[in-house]
Amino acid sequence: MNELDKMLAGKVYDPSDHNLSQIRANVREVTAKYNATNRDQKAEREKLLKGLFGRTGKNIAIEPHFNCDYGQNIKVGENFYANFACVILDCAEVIIGDNCMLGPQVGIYTACHPIDPIERVSGIEFAKPIRIGDNCWIGGHATINPGVTLGHNVVVASGAVVTKSFPDNVVIGGNPAKVIKTIP
Repeated sequence: MNELDKMLAGKVYDPSDHNLSQIRANVREVTAKYNATNRDQKAEREKLLKGLFGRTGKNIAIEPHFNCDYGQNIKVGENFYANFACVILDCAEVIIGDNCMLGPQVGIYTACHPIDPIERVSGIEFAKPIRIGDNCWIGGHATINPGVTLGHNVVVASGAVVTKSFPDNVVIGGNPAKVIKTIP
């Protein structure tokens, strides 16, 4: 099993592996091109995103600056929108449903590091997938941590730190995030 396979399987892997490093370098080039575009280059933006992501719906819009690690592990549905300064660390799959919006400076992080300091210093890491259902709205500066699943119709308040999964039809907020109310 190579390091990419280990990474995608949720096993411990070495991110300094040549193949993984090359993929990330290529992605940095694509995101730099994307971030240098302007609103008048809608077709070019869509082309870059659709080539970068593992799957997209027909309508996708992301405001620059956008950054990700691998791109190919990000799968978004129809009508996806991300505001300025979105970061998706996609060492594992990030699956986002239809009609989802991300506020400015949202962070979605699949990467995990060992708690043991000796293991952590060695540079190894692992990743846990993130799944976000349809019709979700994630407020600005919210953070979605590794392994989280959000159901359909979830609203995440600005600045929330989401450390666990939540079901459909809830508004969540705080650090760590908790249910604020249900959506009828």
